Amino acid sequence: MDVERNDAPIADVAAAIAEPARARMLCRLLDGHARTGTELAIVGGVSASTASAHLAKLLARRMVKVAAQGRHRYYSLASAHVATALEALTVVAGAPQASFVPNTPDRLRAARTCYDHMAGALAVALHDRMFAKRWLSNAPAQGDGAYEVTRAGSIALAELGVDVDTARAARRRFACGCLDWSERRPHLAGALGAALLEMSLQRKWIVRDLDSRALNVTRNGRRALRERFGIES
Repeated sequence: MDVERNDAPIADVAAAIAEPARARMLCRLLDGHARTGTELAIVGGVSASTASAHLAKLLARRMVKVAAQGRHRYYSLASAHVATALEALTVVAGAPQASFVPNTPDRLRAARTCYDHMAGALAVALHDRMFAKRWLSNAPAQGDGAYEVTRAGSIALAELGVDVDTARAARRRFACGCLDWSERRPHLAGALGAALLEMSLQRKWIVRDLDSRALNVTRNGRRALRERFGIES
């Protein structure tokens, strides 16, 4: 009886994956980029309402997770465990993986503002480098997607001119991931993200575009990003 009880969840997950439209949706998410229900409906070859029902089932089985960003809801794989299982099945099936192809204009995709913080490919790269340098760490106790600054991060950011203490004292969320709508990966938001943008503008690493949300990286900015973060922009 124990074996039967243990096997039941496996059968439920297998059934969730086995439906062709859901399988296509899951495989499209293997590249690590989040997508809207509308995009996944196109991937699955089903109507928006049918896609919504499929995604509800995948959420119930904890195969995917959803993040609200403005008026959109973005779906991504729930965890690395799900990705590992899907990748293993993909190898067995011999199916090719589709890559994410953004359709955002190049200038906006490269760097732009997202409310009061930086977004786009540059912001995502900075986010990833700050984690790689261990300046930032996840802080799940503070809420979903919350970050904390490490001791090394506080020192390094202070050297750049980012006032971490002032950002922490602000009457808003301190630091968190914000799903980037062009890269479909997180960039840094919250008071710390706003402080990073302000520092970059003050140091003239970037300048605002006159007629759009685009940000342009200056020559000094390219040098600073390369030397301090290892980012080629």
